Amino acid sequence: MQRIKVNQKSFEGQTFYIGIDYHKKSWMVTVLGEEYEHKTMGYFPCPVKLADYLKKNFPGGIYKAVYEAGFSGFSTCRKLRELGIDCHVIHAADVPTNQKERFQKTDKADSRKLARCLRSGELSGVHLPDPVLEVRRGLVRQRHRIVKDIGRTKNRVKALLFQIGITIPERFNPYQSRHWSKPFTGWLKSLPDNPTGIRDLVGNYVRIGELLRNELLLVTRQVRDLSQTDQYKENFGLVTSSPGIGTVGGMTILTEFDDITRFGHCDHLCNFVGLVPSMHGSGERMATGKMSKRGRKQLKCVLVEAAWTSIRKDPAMMLKYKELTKRMNGNKAIIRIARKLLNRIRYILINRQEYEMGVIK
Repeated sequence: MQRIKVNQKSFEGQTFYIGIDYHKKSWMVTVLGEEYEHKTMGYFPCPVKLADYLKKNFPGGIYKAVYEAGFSGFSTCRKLRELGIDCHVIHAADVPTNQKERFQKTDKADSRKLARCLRSGELSGVHLPDPVLEVRRGLVRQRHRIVKDIGRTKNRVKALLFQIGITIPERFNPYQSRHWSKPFTGWLKSLPDNPTGIRDLVGNYVRIGELLRNELLLVTRQVRDLSQTDQYKENFGLVTSSPGIGTVGGMTILTEFDDITRFGHCDHLCNFVGLVPSMHGSGERMATGKMSKRGRKQLKCVLVEAAWTSIRKDPAMMLKYKELTKRMNGNKAIIRIARKLLNRIRYILINRQEYEMGVIK
């Protein structure tokens, strides 16, 4: 019987599409060819083994892979790219889904859906940050999380005092009790131990708050030092020339945006931040709703807070705000000001010019 040797380059020029439903302990992987489905299988979560499998079974092929953004981050994507697989990370909300897939959701169905959408060209991957930028971005986000943790601790103390019937003295106005001044902290530590153990219980929360406060000071110092490095110093000076943008706000903007030129226009940037309304139109009717939930919440907060400051300091922003409030309430108007401020920040970063007061653009 004559033996026929298959050419090892028999898959050269063919593209294979890999959809990965990512989990910590296992992957569900679907491999599609250009005209057929090869296999859907559970797989060990290892980029090297997946690359070896593809190269062994489809030598010479072109490999494209995709998985949804989430807890896994970007390390798997970077590793697959190093191994010769064109991998992308996709926002989960951008994957087209029909009603059947929503009601019958399984890992296998999700994996197949990702591979099919990748093959049909319906997916657009999110920006892949540099590993160093990802760490620096994590530092700024860590500060925001510590601030939230401090707020939660303070709220727990107030709730506990209210629950057991202890009233905060009038000499501590709401501002002091919210920011835990030294006299207010001393009062908390000196509470009468009645009912039994209440002083220790409150004291535990106070120590947690003080520890978090010390960590906040440390992380804030690290963020400030980062802003003065060669990579950020110039852009930091430009961004903080905008009214209402300080150290933390400026570094939040710079680390989240990365390269500002990757946003082709302001609408693209506003969609990234989430400063766009939800919309529903049919026929001649068009309804706009609340702001999109997409984007980083910290970025929205920084820009909206800065917008309130800008209308007090920049006469051009105040003029625009007054014009907007004639046809909408103040909260909606300030979102428009935040969009305008975002456009100005984009302009000064691209054109290397500091913010100029009183300019109407």
